[in-house]
Amino acid sequence: METVTELRAKFIAGTYTPTEAVEHSLQVIKAQDGEIHAFLDVYEDAKEEAKLATAEYAKNGQETPALLGIPFALKNNILVKGRKATGSSKILENYTAVYDATIVKRLKAAGAIFIGATNMDEFAMGGSTENSAFGPTKNPVDTLRVPGGSSGGSAAAVAMGAVPAAIGTDTGGSIRQPASYCGLVGFKPTYGAVSRYGLMAMGSSLDQAGPLTNSVADVELIHNVMAGQDDMDATTISDTTYPKVEIKETYTFGVPKHFLADGVDEDVLKAFDEHIEALKAAGHKVVGIELPLFEQGLAAYYIVMPAEVSSNLARYDGIRYGHSAKGDVLLDIYEKSRAEGFGAEVKRRILLGTHVLSSGYYDAYYGKAELVRKKMRAELAKVFAEVDIILTPTAPTPAFKLGEKSDPLAMYRQDIFTVPVNLTGVPALTFPMGTVKRDEKQLPVGVQYIAPHGGDARLFAIGKKVYDERA
Repeated sequence: METVTELRAKFIAGTYTPTEAVEHSLQVIKAQDGEIHAFLDVYEDAKEEAKLATAEYAKNGQETPALLGIPFALKNNILVKGRKATGSSKILENYTAVYDATIVKRLKAAGAIFIGATNMDEFAMGGSTENSAFGPTKNPVDTLRVPGGSSGGSAAAVAMGAVPAAIGTDTGGSIRQPASYCGLVGFKPTYGAVSRYGLMAMGSSLDQAGPLTNSVADVELIHNVMAGQDDMDATTISDTTYPKVEIKETYTFGVPKHFLADGVDEDVLKAFDEHIEALKAAGHKVVGIELPLFEQGLAAYYIVMPAEVSSNLARYDGIRYGHSAKGDVLLDIYEKSRAEGFGAEVKRRILLGTHVLSSGYYDAYYGKAELVRKKMRAELAKVFAEVDIILTPTAPTPAFKLGEKSDPLAMYRQDIFTVPVNLTGVPALTFPMGTVKRDEKQLPVGVQYIAPHGGDARLFAIGKKVYDERA
């Protein structure tokens, strides 16, 4: 499918219409989603919105809103008023959202048409979309493999050509890792750049929403629609929160070579080295850097994140909303509702989080993890005084086979390059850097660009030059 930018140009020229685009999306879903399972719900009434958008283009052309008539898919932990919002969990199987998330309001105001809600790991907990209560999603590149997670449904929706763009959420790499596995562009913004109001909270100090697309230009356009301060989310930031990050013609890239030495597939490293050589050939400077605390990021993340999960998911108690089991006393209702409603990975993280927050363990685990987090930010600030962008592979391997990572610790290691970004709050962009061969198939692998706080525009500028102009 064309990019958002290409579709809009066709709409304005009158050579293609939103009605045709939406009908195409629905046809692709009907033909392919039985096998892929990217979608939990498909919105047939999108056809009516498309008719209105088509008429608006005929009347006002280029003066129409930035995303008018563009089909979008939306991860099912983002609230859309009147639509089911399950978070891919049995505990919210029949929950209907009663208000729009802030980003949904902004996308609607820009004219976006939502085609459907995408599958995900339950409450965004996982890296493969195998933890959905409603069944796994398959990777359109190779249906024997996972699309990544937790935004795997959103990634698969774009990769199979159903929509030109989808929205995911990223707590520890849940946009960037599936983008890498599916050959897409994915973006995790500076923490606070995008409102979390109306997103199901997993890790409140980590979560950010962002787009998955086929071009960096599309990511920039969509992000700029969604971003900005929100009175409903006190963590959102203004344009003046961080010093202005300079946009340049050439950049100094920092590569933490020691961080890449362990656990990265040899052919992924080869593709990464080739990307470095291409940057040098284009006039950029690439230097080695040290990020010793980044190596501790995975351990710190799997203390901080479950602690926040334990707190955030306490609201699902069988009383206020969601699945409610019968019990003789109140405690029975709590226990049975949560036991029946939550899947294994969610229970695992709640138990771990409750433990690290408990009396006698808080200082030993959670307190130390937050200290590491603080020192990681200081380490990054020091490195960014010397380099403009930090460069890593997005994931240590290409997409793995369904069922291959049955050991949770093996699954967690897939996030080794992405979780430090969320812990420190900086922005990161991923896009394809090549392919590697597995079982006679070429599988995409991604490269990750990390910028300082507020450096989102820098990532868009260099990404458009390095990826869009050569794609």
